[in-house]
Amino acid sequence: MTEIDIEKENAAITQAYKDLLKVSYTTLTDDDKKLIRKAFDVAIDGHKNQRRKSGEAYIFHPIAVAKIVAQEIGLDGTSIAAALLHDVVEDSPDYDIKDIEELFGKTVATIVDGLTKISSLSKEKDMDVSLQAENFRKMLLTLNDDVRVIIIKIADRLHNMQTMDSMRPDKQEKIASETLYIYAPLAHRIGLYNIKTQLEDLGLKYTEPDVYFDILNKIKESKEEQDLYIKQFSEVIKNSLDKEHLKYTIKGRPKSIFSIRKKMTKQGVTFDEVYDKFAIRIIYKSDSENEKFLAWKIYSIVTDHFRPNPIRLRDWISSPKTTGYEALHITVMGPKGRWVEVQIRSERMNEIAEKGYAAHYKYKQESEKEDNLEEWINKLQEALESSETNAVDFVEQFKLNLYSKEIFVFTPKGELKSLPKGATALDFAFSIHTEVGMRTRGAKVNGKLVPLSQELNSGDQVDILTSETSKPNPNWLDYATTARARSKIKSSLREDKKRIAEDGKELLRRKLRQLKITLNENSINQLVRYFKLKTSLDLFYRVGIGTIDNIMIKDFAASRNNTIMNFLKNKITRKPTISKEEIEKDEITSNYDLLVFGKEEEKLDYKLANCCNPIPGDDVFGFLTVSEGIKVHKKNCPNAISLQSNYAYRIMPAKWIDSSQQEFLSQIKVSGIDHIGLVNDITRLISENMHVNMRSISFESDGGVFTGKINLIVKNNTQLKKLLERLKKINGIDKVNRV
Repeated sequence: MTEIDIEKENAAITQAYKDLLKVSYTTLTDDDKKLIRKAFDVAIDGHKNQRRKSGEAYIFHPIAVAKIVAQEIGLDGTSIAAALLHDVVEDSPDYDIKDIEELFGKTVATIVDGLTKISSLSKEKDMDVSLQAENFRKMLLTLNDDVRVIIIKIADRLHNMQTMDSMRPDKQEKIASETLYIYAPLAHRIGLYNIKTQLEDLGLKYTEPDVYFDILNKIKESKEEQDLYIKQFSEVIKNSLDKEHLKYTIKGRPKSIFSIRKKMTKQGVTFDEVYDKFAIRIIYKSDSENEKFLAWKIYSIVTDHFRPNPIRLRDWISSPKTTGYEALHITVMGPKGRWVEVQIRSERMNEIAEKGYAAHYKYKQESEKEDNLEEWINKLQEALESSETNAVDFVEQFKLNLYSKEIFVFTPKGELKSLPKGATALDFAFSIHTEVGMRTRGAKVNGKLVPLSQELNSGDQVDILTSETSKPNPNWLDYATTARARSKIKSSLREDKKRIAEDGKELLRRKLRQLKITLNENSINQLVRYFKLKTSLDLFYRVGIGTIDNIMIKDFAASRNNTIMNFLKNKITRKPTISKEEIEKDEITSNYDLLVFGKEEEKLDYKLANCCNPIPGDDVFGFLTVSEGIKVHKKNCPNAISLQSNYAYRIMPAKWIDSSQQEFLSQIKVSGIDHIGLVNDITRLISENMHVNMRSISFESDGGVFTGKINLIVKNNTQLKKLLERLKKINGIDKVNRV
């Protein structure tokens, strides 16, 4: 770099630092400013020889992370300093954690240490346990030290996602999948809704770029029309709000690209058919005493002008979400017959909705001792304590609970408890206390005895009946839905299984000794294979409970002896036999070059995944399984994000190169208005015009509206797309989409 370039860069660094100070959400004290300045100087020194992949000086990254922490999350001076220092210990040989503690005190050092631990988690590839899921579990353990560790880590991930353009495509996809799998749900749970939305949209940008840019362009095209609609809606209610002397602002907010994509996929509709692509937000000024009263007053004014949808009222003011989120959400029929979501929030509620944890604490009263975030952290720590929980299972259950909607139920004494939607009476028992869950004998809901699998609804009063002799059984896993309950049940069952297995092992040793077989590693492996089990623990357990009995063990011994005799007889070399199936498969592989894998475009053996049924022309990737070789998945397969995040090292790039001679099973779903001859029109178009073979067809009609599913054999994606376009043109058909 020339001297002029260095001067320009230094000026840009200074400007970035000044911008950071300007946007600091809290009014910084002189001590805060000194602390931040000192952290900035140490960060400059620690990263002086470092550059990012894009070529810019590395110091821009910690400044940007600190700016997110200050502006978008609103954390204090201590957090801003820690954000500036978050990579110093890991990246600079001149500083260790003791230096940070001496220079900045214990709190900053604890946060920086937690962030350093997350960054330096093991990079070793483990084929049995997901590296990413295990790292995520370890990352959550840092909540013990200070919750700000996780919050700054989320800010760090957001800036990394914003600056990924210079990375390799495979690296972009891996990081984006990991973000959608872990960081976006975590931001959601901590209440960082703005950041969650950005992470989701950026995640989609790099995992499905075509979809992302298609929706983005359509949003831009419809912006002018949307702004005009919001203006028309606002004009109708402004006079009424002004008459009540309310101080308020009305804003229109487009739904995120990710959420629009989710609606399109879930409802099987196009972009134009998604009716609520934006929400209108009314934010009002209020003191704490009148907040609730004014929210319902505004609700009354809005519904005086626009008819509400009664099943779409969400009152999170009376019962706030566990993230601290408060608001009234109503959906009303707006101008031109369009449904519009209206969100009513006070300025305080709005700040908590946007900044989560930090704003929640800002508005807390001294007298308030209970805190939802602390309660959540305590529950989380209990789930993390069980070291035997499979890491991937843990993350999946954790994510389910993060994203699930909430219900509110009452204890017999009238205390309100929050549970995920879909929670059962057994989940409620474990939410009260682990011991109550473990000793559950039955449950009463609203005074009536119900099964433990009974799904609870908001407003239910639940009473758990316990007994000293009760203990979890395997059926309980069918009844429990929350991560906490399932974790405790699995842990208890494992302990039981281990005890039984220990007895079973000794029993098996005695029985084999009578058959002149020694119980050792070799014989155990033979037994596991013979009984088609996965582990030796399964084997010993089944012997212990008697499902593998004396007769079965004698049969094993006999087959083992026969195998040894046959081996000795056939020790001479002979030609291997090849089945017809293997010959056909070999012909397919050698003649048709369906898929190639990796940068070298190798021809490898593979299977098509049943979860998404890819066909030629689909964007796909290969996944190296433990026992079934390479499985091919579509890039938008429901399991893709999880696989790419947890097992990035098993992902193989794949592409179709020639599929003209092959045929693949695909399913399409059609719906619309029923009329005589409709099914005939559909089947004739498919069989006559498209030369596509139908495997099966089923239709149902109810009240003049039909739905149908058709299983087809197609050659490729292009052929299927043409078929879908032609089916849409048949009179009466409303929607056609591939399942």
